[in-house]
Amino acid sequence: QVQLVESGGGSVQAGESLTLSCAASGTTYRAYCWAWFRQAPGEEREGVVTIDRFGSTNYADSVAGRFTASQGDPNNTLYLQMNSLKPEDTAMYYCAAVPWVESCGSWSVGRYRFWGQGTQVTVSS
Repeated sequence: QVQLVESGGGSVQAGESLTLSCAASGTTYRAYCWAWFRQAPGEEREGVVTIDRFGSTNYADSVAGRFTASQGDPNNTLYLQMNSLKPEDTAMYYCAAVPWVESCGSWSVGRYRFWGQGTQVTVSS
């Protein structure tokens, strides 16, 4: 059973940085494709970055150039480095995983089989 646990969220000022972590257990990193999503209050969950099993990334336009996703294999930990944070980045951030044979690179919430509990990021102006 795959388990994902996010950490690293917090409250920061606009322009500051945070690094989120997603610790994955019960899986081998390269057996899955990954993504970070976020959900603001009253909004739908949206994709931030997709990561294939080889580490190739695809960023949402809203975060491209500011956020960087990486993975710490063999620690099975994913990271999301978030720089130049804006108030509109305020949301609950989730990591997600799906077996690579099922899907890879999707922005659709329904494509991902496993989810963490989320970590809250709050950015004040």
